[in-house]
Amino acid sequence: MGCVEPSREQLRSFIEADGDDGPVVMINLLRYRERADYPPGFDAEPCSGREAYQRYGALVGSHLASVGGRMLWLGSVQASVIAPDQERWDDAILVEYPSRKAFLQMATNPEYLQVARHRTAALDDSRLIATTTAVSLLGTDGD
Repeated sequence: MGCVEPSREQLRSFIEADGDDGPVVMINLLRYRERADYPPGFDAEPCSGREAYQRYGALVGSHLASVGGRMLWLGSVQASVIAPDQERWDDAILVEYPSRKAFLQMATNPEYLQVARHRTAALDDSRLIATTTAVSLLGTDGD
């Protein structure tokens, strides 16, 4: 079974993480369902998982902007060079938030939660990895 929503423990760990509350970039790894799986009574035309995620993408931008977030990059996964054989992803997305607090503000907004139902319906599996800027391992001249 895939992971689409965070557990309470994962959310608590994210909230309580040490360090400054500077910018955070979320790495999103996405695997779509063949057919979107909307809850009973949800008003949405049947579609593929990818199409349901596109619906989410079309609606989430205003929520991102309202907390100072922005999408940095979206790419189609071509190959997993280092990964378990059974692991595969369709798309990867990088989204920047000004802070963990900003991410949580958006993620708990009732209007956003309605939009997020498209995301949940779309995904068979996902990863959401919070990152912060690290000291370069390559040095200052790129060597």
